[in-house]
Amino acid sequence: MRLIRLFKIIFTFKRYGLFQILKLNDKTSKFAIFLEMSLWFVPQKHMDKSLPIRVKLAFESLGPVFVKFGQLLSTRPDLIPNNYMAELSQLQNNVKPFDSNISQQIIETSLGKPISDIFDDFTKEPIASASIAQVHKAILKENGLSVAVKVLRPKIHKVIAKDIKLMTLAAWLVENLISDGKRLRPREIIEEFAITIRDELDFLQEAANSTELARLHQNDPKILIPTVYYDYTSKDVIVMEWMNGTAINDLAELRRQGIDLVKLSHYGVEIFYTQVFHFGFFHADMHPGNILCSNDGRYIALDFGIVGCLSDEDKRYLAVNILAFFNRDYKKVAVTHVESGWAPKDTPIEQFENAIRAVCEPIFNKPLAQISFAQVLIKLFQVSRRFGIVVQPQLILLQKTIVNVEGLGRVLNPELDLWKTAKPILHKWLKQQMGLKGFIHNLKEELPYWSYIMPTMPRNFANTLQKLQDSNEVNQNYYKLTRDYRRMNFILTLVVIGLTVILAIKL
Repeated sequence: MRLIRLFKIIFTFKRYGLFQILKLNDKTSKFAIFLEMSLWFVPQKHMDKSLPIRVKLAFESLGPVFVKFGQLLSTRPDLIPNNYMAELSQLQNNVKPFDSNISQQIIETSLGKPISDIFDDFTKEPIASASIAQVHKAILKENGLSVAVKVLRPKIHKVIAKDIKLMTLAAWLVENLISDGKRLRPREIIEEFAITIRDELDFLQEAANSTELARLHQNDPKILIPTVYYDYTSKDVIVMEWMNGTAINDLAELRRQGIDLVKLSHYGVEIFYTQVFHFGFFHADMHPGNILCSNDGRYIALDFGIVGCLSDEDKRYLAVNILAFFNRDYKKVAVTHVESGWAPKDTPIEQFENAIRAVCEPIFNKPLAQISFAQVLIKLFQVSRRFGIVVQPQLILLQKTIVNVEGLGRVLNPELDLWKTAKPILHKWLKQQMGLKGFIHNLKEELPYWSYIMPTMPRNFANTLQKLQDSNEVNQNYYKLTRDYRRMNFILTLVVIGLTVILAIKL
């Protein structure tokens, strides 16, 4: 079956004339000519269209994995040219729904009950259909509330598993046949992509993501997140609160309802940067299809199959980078890239700084309200090629979401000043992480661990000395160690007293 799928992919590439991409590289051009000659009998289509458009159409015809992968590539200016990004960003998940009878069978098998025992007014025809699942509307019997019933497409796991294996093979070929292949780390990108799309196939994971974001935003008046009904949720079915709202990009309807589009645009930026820097956990699929606006002007977030997580180190370096960029401190940007491990340690800082300045200074000729974070990323990634800066898989979702958030915000408000909105959030987070306030915050986080470990340190140290003495492995240094032990014990006591006083004052 895998061989059949491989042939289908090859035939699709021939049909849409995609072997032309291989001709762009000397190592692969002969192989491309060979494939074209071998498949002379496969008719071609859409050859009057540009190559980027044909790539988009081919991905759409190959199904959900390629659609998702194309969407991912559309946010990677370090991998593909701008004209390809523009086309792949238009890839949509809207696909033909599968048989509603099969959908009902999946629900009943998964939940172990007939649909009539769980729901009233179950809409047999789906309300929405995407590449991985489709959604039905129903009334939950237990409370009479409207719910959305999301059902995983049948056999989608097998389809995706096959395509991931083929993509891994293609990534290996790219890494070994293309001169710049190893720097792009294609196999790591496919592995990261595989993890992301597999998480989307587990609705229990999506339910957990939704619940966590709802908890983090429980006191946030800017956003609504639907309640998940866990009693009716499984790996392939998820039932959640039905949310009434207007599509976020339906500007005419939003204006008719009197929604403040400027305020709404700021809400989106604030929500995203709060999730990234304060939570380290963010909704990573914020395209218009997953965002509604409530009648009172709040964001309604849907579909939490894709979320991103950032470590404290990634958050810190990212915040410092963004602040340094807008302060036009290009040396700080260069140094931070090296310190974070995003650039090689032997990167020539001055040259890297000058290269960043060359691409970024023209951007600052525009008003801040017209500066695009997405364009900044594109420019910086283009510079990265020259200095061997490797792709950071853990930042892929973040880059993708920044592009989505910016695009969404500018649709609502073309004059949106992203920097003005984001800067206070970044400053607040950095203030919490650094200085005395940050020290006390981190101390509170570590206090449970230290409250356990510190009382045991003198005993552990003494036990170690005794073992050394008993084993005759210690000589005159024993007395020095004993003296150091007493000093350490005294210092630890002072530290504990000092920390206790500080926490007592702050708490």
